[in-house]
Amino acid sequence: MLERYELETFLTLAEELHFGRTAERMHVSTARVSQTIKGLERRVGAPLFNRTSRRVELTPIGQRLSEDLRPARELIVAGFERAVQSARGITGTLRVGFVGAAGGQLLLEAAELLHAREPGCEVLVREVQLDDAVPRLLDGEVEVLLTCFLSERDDLVTGPALVTEARMLAVPSGHPFADRRSVSVEDLAGVTVLRTPDDLPSSDPPGQTPAEPPMESGPAAGSFQEILTLVGAGRGVFPIGAHARRYYLRPDVAYVPFPDAPPVHWRLMWRTDGATARVHAFAAAAHDLVSPAA
Repeated sequence: MLERYELETFLTLAEELHFGRTAERMHVSTARVSQTIKGLERRVGAPLFNRTSRRVELTPIGQRLSEDLRPARELIVAGFERAVQSARGITGTLRVGFVGAAGGQLLLEAAELLHAREPGCEVLVREVQLDDAVPRLLDGEVEVLLTCFLSERDDLVTGPALVTEARMLAVPSGHPFADRRSVSVEDLAGVTVLRTPDDLPSSDPPGQTPAEPPMESGPAAGSFQEILTLVGAGRGVFPIGAHARRYYLRPDVAYVPFPDAPPVHWRLMWRTDGATARVHAFAAAAHDLVSPAA
């Protein structure tokens, strides 16, 4: 079996690629780090690091071992943290992010409910934009994100839908669609549709019309306001949640019902290794807020 000290030494050296810095972080001597790694290499039966007088680097076997062990270490640490927090109660500060005004209102109400249940826990609500929401979550700047996008990444968890809303089509106020009672997917044939950033997780798309020619892909936008600005300038149209009619009234943009497009589902997302007791308590508060017990 791999001892905890061996695990931490190996993963720390895999990060630092320097025996001296690893020893400083582990609060031991450089010789102790070297002895531990040599012992691991003897048990594996192959070198885990290539060492020269100038550099230290992982071997292919060492790289694979690092990739295999790191997620397990993160789950162990997160699990222990949850146990400690459960024993002490839900305390500390939780940072949550939202995209769009309606999301901010929902998170503030969930934060108030959580604080009423757990007075020792504070929630900081922060606005993020489409193009930096997931990077800020991965970097730890926010611990929970309210989003309408799904992720298939192993390092992110997406909770159940909290709110579901119909889709509207945002169009320029002078567009032929602006005075329509509704539009359909087929109506988008040949119409330029704006895009969200390419590295954003997927969401339910409006669908590809079977008519010819197909809808045209327009420029990408990094925020809701940027999307609406491009729509108002006639650069394209964009499927958006029905909340936009209430929170984003603009003289240059009209919102047309889009009944045959998939609805928008708003969910909480957090890092797999960041599933702390605070995160679970906040998710429960948000769920109870939108689905109160009968």
